Amino acid sequence: MSDDLRLFAPSESADFGRAVAAALDTDLDDHHERTFADGEHELRSEVNVRGRDVFVVQSLYADPEFSVNDKLARLLFFLGSLRDAAARRVTAVVPYLCYQRKDRKSKPRDAVTTRYLGSLFAAIGVDRVLSMDVHNLAVFQNSFHTVAEHLEARPLFVQRIANHLEEDNVVVVSPDEGGVKRASRFAGGLGATLGREVPTAFVEKTRDKTEERVSGGRLVGPADGRVAVIVDDLISTGGTITQAAAACANEGAHTVVAAATHGLFSGDAPANISDSPLDALFVTNTVAPFRLEGTAAADRLMVCDAAPRFAAAIRAIHTEASVSALNKI
Repeated sequence: MSDDLRLFAPSESADFGRAVAAALDTDLDDHHERTFADGEHELRSEVNVRGRDVFVVQSLYADPEFSVNDKLARLLFFLGSLRDAAARRVTAVVPYLCYQRKDRKSKPRDAVTTRYLGSLFAAIGVDRVLSMDVHNLAVFQNSFHTVAEHLEARPLFVQRIANHLEEDNVVVVSPDEGGVKRASRFAGGLGATLGREVPTAFVEKTRDKTEERVSGGRLVGPADGRVAVIVDDLISTGGTITQAAAACANEGAHTVVAAATHGLFSGDAPANISDSPLDALFVTNTVAPFRLEGTAAADRLMVCDAAPRFAAAIRAIHTEASVSALNKI
C-alpha cells in the first residue's frame, strides 16, 4: 500500500487488525493506549497522520476485558484524536457494529440506538464507517450521516457451503420473515455457484412481551429431503437459529447447516447450539474468540476469515474504487 495510508487497531482488536494488515501486505501503525485506575481511556497515534488516509479497526462487542461501551468509547476517542491530528480522511472499520437491533420504536418512548450511534460517529468527525452485514442495511445507511460502507459475508459463505453440497438438493431458509430478502440474495448466489436454481423458505417466529423469548417455528417452504441452509446476520443466545433448525428437521431436511456472520454466542448459546439439530455452523471471525470451546457445539463450528474482505474494502476506499462491487459473487 502507499505511504499515504495509516492503519491502526486498539489492542482488543489487534488480532483481526493484524490479519487485515497482512492481507494488505503492510503492518499496523504504532499507537499508545492506557487505561487509568478509574477506568478512563487514553489512545493516540505514535506516527504522523497529517494529511494521511487513516483507518482504525475495532469490532464492537463485549469481551472479558472490555465492555461494548468501553470499546465504543475507546474507538470514538481514538478517531477524534486522529481528526485533531489533521488526518486527511478518517475511516472507522467496524466488523461488528453494536447497538443495531433497536433500529425503530417498537414501544412508546423506545430508544432508537442505531440512529444515536450514527450521530456519535458524525459528531466525532469520522468521514466514513465500514461494517459487515449490519442488522438493517436501510437503517444503517440512513442513520449514519457519514459515508456508510457495507460489506457482505455472503461470498465467503457461499463458496464454503457450495463445496459441501455436491449434488444435494438445497433450500435456503430465513429464520424469520424479516430475513427473507437476505435469504433470497443468498439463494441467488448459491444457485449461481451451483449452476441450478435454489428455492427459499422462512420460519414463522414470534417473541414474548419481553422480546427475549422466541416461539413459533412453522416452516413455510420446501425442506423434505433437502439440505437446509439457514442464513442470518448474527447469533446471540442462539434461540432464533436453533428454533429454525428444529423446524427444518421436523419438515424432513436430512441435513441442517447455518451461516451467521457474527457469532456473539451470549447467554445460553453454547447449550442451545449443542442441543440443536444443526450439523454445521458457519461464522466469520468478526467476533472472536468464540464462547463454544469445550462444548459439543465447538465441533460443528466452521470459521470463515473475513479479514481479506476488509482488506479489499480498505484498498478500494483508499484508491477510490467501488466497495459495493466486492459484494457480487
